[in-house]
Amino acid sequence: MSEIIIDRDEARRDLAAIFRWTARENMHEGVANHFSYAISDDGQRFLMNPFGKHFSKMRASDLIEIDAAQYPAELRGRIDPTAWAIHSAMHRNNPQARCIVHLHTHYATALSALKSPTLPAIDQTSCRFHNRVAVDLGFGGMGLGDEAERLSTLLGNKMMMMMGNHGFLTVADTPALAFDLAYHFERGCRTYMTAIATGEELAVLPDDVAETTAQQFENYEGGATTYMLAIRSILDEEEPEYRQ
Repeated sequence: MSEIIIDRDEARRDLAAIFRWTARENMHEGVANHFSYAISDDGQRFLMNPFGKHFSKMRASDLIEIDAAQYPAELRGRIDPTAWAIHSAMHRNNPQARCIVHLHTHYATALSALKSPTLPAIDQTSCRFHNRVAVDLGFGGMGLGDEAERLSTLLGNKMMMMMGNHGFLTVADTPALAFDLAYHFERGCRTYMTAIATGEELAVLPDDVAETTAQQFENYEGGATTYMLAIRSILDEEEPEYRQ
């Protein structure tokens, strides 16, 4: 089985870094939620965080290599069954989903609980996600079995999924971009939920302006990588053990 181009050790360090940064940004749920990264071209083998390890203490060596084809019985107790079900189905059925970041952040999850869990283009950040988020309105439980398979069919060519009554996930070629999308989606949701809380009418931007802005984000080179380098430079100084 051929391997993807990114260095596996660097992928581990990037993942450990974004786990820790997610905790710093209070976007985590302690030991819940999961990130994964495919280390084979077909997505059949991937790295994922172990069950019970707090995001703020994650190290590169903590990430476990898993086969998407069958639940690893030998790892029972070390791998969350719902995490394996969702991530294995997503990787198996969406080979473009190299890295998956799944979170239940405060504002995005609040938005997921609304009748229409979509993020309108009301500012520059929310424009980034204009017509670029798959929306699931069929929540059927914690993501085991058929529910995980169902979710994995909804992504299409999108890089994000709003999981109604649940949370959201992002997918990308790299941990840097998957996290950058997740971070800014939560920021966009924060702005939107704060704005609607005022009860005032929203100034929703026209579709053409939102689309132009979204394309500008997509063509803005180096943003996610630069953010990752900045995160890692801080962690290299303050929490260098993340690299171990």
